[in-house]
Amino acid sequence: MPSPLFSETPIWKKLAQQAQRFSLPKMHLKHLLRQERRLETFSLNGAGLFYDFSRQRIDGEALGHLIELAEARDLRAQFRAMMAGEKVNVTEGRAALHTACRSFSDAPVRADGKDVMPAIRDVREKIRAFAEKIRGGAITGSTGKPFRHIVVVGIGGSYLGAQFISEALCAFADRKLALHYLANVDIHNFGHVASRIDPETTLWVMISKSYTTAETLANTKQAYAFMEEKGLDPSKHVVTVTSEGSPGDDPSNPVIDAFHMFNFIGGRYSVTSAVGGVPLSLYLGYERFEELLRGAEEMDQHALTAPPEKNLPLMAALISVWNNNFLGYEAHAIIPYAEPLCKLAPHVQQLYMESCGKSVTKDGRPLDGKQTGVIIFGEPGTNAQHSFFQLAHQGRPFPIDFIGVIRPQYEQYRSESKGVTNHQELWANFLSQPMALAIGKDDENPAKVFSGNRPSSTILLEDLSPRNVGRLLAFYEHRTVFEAFIWDINPFDQFGVELGKVMASDIRSEMVAKNGDEKHSFQGMDKINEFYLEALFSGEKWQVMREG
Repeated sequence: MPSPLFSETPIWKKLAQQAQRFSLPKMHLKHLLRQERRLETFSLNGAGLFYDFSRQRIDGEALGHLIELAEARDLRAQFRAMMAGEKVNVTEGRAALHTACRSFSDAPVRADGKDVMPAIRDVREKIRAFAEKIRGGAITGSTGKPFRHIVVVGIGGSYLGAQFISEALCAFADRKLALHYLANVDIHNFGHVASRIDPETTLWVMISKSYTTAETLANTKQAYAFMEEKGLDPSKHVVTVTSEGSPGDDPSNPVIDAFHMFNFIGGRYSVTSAVGGVPLSLYLGYERFEELLRGAEEMDQHALTAPPEKNLPLMAALISVWNNNFLGYEAHAIIPYAEPLCKLAPHVQQLYMESCGKSVTKDGRPLDGKQTGVIIFGEPGTNAQHSFFQLAHQGRPFPIDFIGVIRPQYEQYRSESKGVTNHQELWANFLSQPMALAIGKDDENPAKVFSGNRPSSTILLEDLSPRNVGRLLAFYEHRTVFEAFIWDINPFDQFGVELGKVMASDIRSEMVAKNGDEKHSFQGMDKINEFYLEALFSGEKWQVMREG
């Protein structure tokens, strides 16, 4: 007989009862925040991060039940199984060993009975040596000029993590190398990149596990045609990051070098593998990439060993589930008060929504679609305050992660306005916004009333060093995985992206037929797609619709 769904367990029902108390006026955050030692009771410090959840709609009793939930779901045992190489990706029969990519321990990590660490160390060493040669000018393009531009060609997990890290650590980058991302199959993306590079000094990094992803393949072919048009030898300008034996690892299609990915690492968890390692080591230097890995490793070990009541990502997952499943919030914002973290929200958006947007449990039992996952979005503060914070304060409420940095990367600029530096002005806003959301404000004018009682957490970092960015990266990875473990879903597959791809393939076949025979008719298709394809190929129906 199968075990009960998570929502049918006694602890889940207890938490549902607990949540009812929080509709009472006395449970408003403006009252909860007056409690003695509120910050000390509802904050954690570990692995270089400070996590403050004192402005969440929670009290000691509810927190105790959430910790019971962690124990009932055996979260740390599930996490330990993941790190040990067990096949936690049950639908695809694979391990999920992204943590092994940043392990510097001598201990073996086994997948399918084989220690994966020698291969991982070999890839890291190969990346280090390659980055040194490119950065030092020992490897050049086909005309003998050193590389000055790097174009990363990949989509989804093949670029979002690397883009987040490269933006976060841009202050440490080698100014002789410019990094560009070509992800979208939209030709505007290619045209934008092509207009900003010098073809003779450009290194193209093609990233695809299978080397069959439609968008990446199209952009790769476009890049090859572009190089050949410029009279360049693509084999002297291309490296690949792909699975061993894939079309991108084919000796008959020579490249400067190929770096291997592993099937036990999913795309959205892959930035600490060669997927991020190659472009980031070229852009930042391998030593800084390794510092990032070591920071991630610290958070890995913290998540593995800290008990639930002291475990930062586990506690953040519990709070997120509390907000989603029991308090009814359907979205979650990530607002870093640090411009270098501008691409954190898009990275976590994919990481979390692809991992937790599931409709069945690991053993295939259906779930209510509203039970797992929330909508993730975000923008750096203070920009966000002048964008969507009107809704945050007076419209539909949603929990927020506020992220602050004590020491900025650029400390030399200390001009003052209104008696404070830019960084201090940033902090004035960073401190005021979560408190305003929590306590609100009464006013005789209804348009100026702030209801308050809007939850948030605060994450604090000492600085934006590579090590701290690695810690933050791993924090969000583990928080995502812990939430999935609570819901008994598989955070490592992504079948939800497949149906659209299949339909696109059918439409592509019709386009191919039209390209080969201009008389080919789309009349066999559904009327909506027929209209749009006619608009693309002739424009006539578009004109009729527009004029009619």
